[in-house]
Amino acid sequence: MVSEQLKLLGESVISQKAPPGQCYQENDSDCYVQGKLYTTYKGSPPVSGHTKAKLTINSFEKGGDGGGPSECDNQYHSDDTPLVALSTGWFNNKQRCLNYITLHGNGNSVKAKVVDECDSTMGCDADHDYQPPCPNKYC
Repeated sequence: MVSEQLKLLGESVISQKAPPGQCYQENDSDCYVQGKLYTTYKGSPPVSGHTKAKLTINSFEKGGDGGGPSECDNQYHSDDTPLVALSTGWFNNKQRCLNYITLHGNGNSVKAKVVDECDSTMGCDADHDYQPPCPNKYC
């Protein structure tokens, strides 16, 4: 129900043609499909001690599939450090920048520093590595 309500708050973006070789699929990142209509989101589900999300793997290094420098400090970061990008609603206008969150999965947990936004409102352009908009429950 919450997911459907948030979806209604969003809009859509139609992908345009990307220059050849401009979408990096280093960690199985999705490249947008030309002409496809993608849903954008303006919010994310409320945060609690047990908020469920989908974890994806991205590179924060220069030339990696994370796109440009991180939103929090305008720098690239080593992939040897536990880092995370939060979807737009959870990123909350940089309010969580450089803070640590704990991720739980498969019986393990890890603390990761918030360094970037996985943009749920835009996508399919050079600034976003020609990837679709990030769904609203991703980190």
